[in-house]
Amino acid sequence: MALRERLAAGEFVLLAELEPPKGVHAAPLLDHARRVKERVAAFIVPEMHQAVMRMSALGAAVLLRQQGMEAVMQVCCRDRNRLALQGDLLAAFACGIENLLVVSGEDPSLGDHHRARAVYDVSPLELLEAIAELERGRDMAGVDLEGAPCFFTGATTQAGSPGRSAELEAEDIAQRMRAGARFFVTPPVFDPELLEPVVRRLARGRQTLVPTVLLLKSLGMARYIDRNLPHIRIPAETIERLERAPDKVRECVQITVETIRALRGRGYPAAVIATLGWEHKLPEIVEAL
Repeated sequence: MALRERLAAGEFVLLAELEPPKGVHAAPLLDHARRVKERVAAFIVPEMHQAVMRMSALGAAVLLRQQGMEAVMQVCCRDRNRLALQGDLLAAFACGIENLLVVSGEDPSLGDHHRARAVYDVSPLELLEAIAELERGRDMAGVDLEGAPCFFTGATTQAGSPGRSAELEAEDIAQRMRAGARFFVTPPVFDPELLEPVVRRLARGRQTLVPTVLLLKSLGMARYIDRNLPHIRIPAETIERLERAPDKVRECVQITVETIRALRGRGYPAAVIATLGWEHKLPEIVEAL
C-alpha cells in the first residue's frame, strides 16, 4: 500500500530518513533500508543535507524504488533553477517516485563547498505551485506536457519551534496546503506539547503534521542542541535523565521510542525517525515500537 493510501486509511506510519552516500557505494544505504522495510512505510531522502555534497536525492530515491521500497524525495530550492527542478520532477515520476518533500535548503556556507552559489530561483511556495501546475499538465511557462505526473507532496514547517508564532505558522501551513502540500514535516520534537498551539489553529489538526523524532547520540549532543539550536527545545528532564543513565546510548534509543509512542497516542498520523548517520540503530528502534 502506498504512503498516501496508508495515511488516508488512518494507519499510523513510520518514516525514516536515510542520507544518500557521499560517493557511488550505495550498498550501505540499501542494507539499512532492507532491515526495516517491513515496519517503515517510506524513506525520506534528503537533498544534500546541511549543504554537504552527496549523491542526489533523485538518484538515491530511484535506487530504493528499484529495490521495491518507497521513497520520499526531497526537492530543494537551493541548488537548481526552475528548468532543472521541473526536469528532475518529471524524471522522478517516470522512474516511479511519487512522494516529494519540498525544502528550501541550508545556505552553502554551512557545507563543504564554500565557493558554491545558492540558486533559489523559486521559493518553496512557488515550487509547490509549480508541482501542482505540472500535475495539471503544464510547465511553469504554460506549455503543455506530454503526460502529467501525480505526486503526493509535502513541505516543511517550523511548528513547535520556540519563539515562532503559532498563528503565523498555521497561516503558512494553510497557504502551502492551498498550493498543493498534503503533509508537513516538523523540526525535531522532544516535547509533543509544543506542537499543540499550532494544532489548535489548523483545520485538519494533527492529521496535517508529521513530527520528526531525532535520535540523540550522547549527552553532549543533547546539551549542544539545547544551547545552540534555538529552533529545537530539549526538556531539562530529558537532559537530566541522560545524565543519570549508566548506558547513555541505550537511553537515547529509549527516549526516541517513547517520543514516537507519545505522538502516536496523541493522534498524529506519522513520525519521521532521523538518525543523522546512525542508521544502524533503526532496527532497534522499530523493534521496540
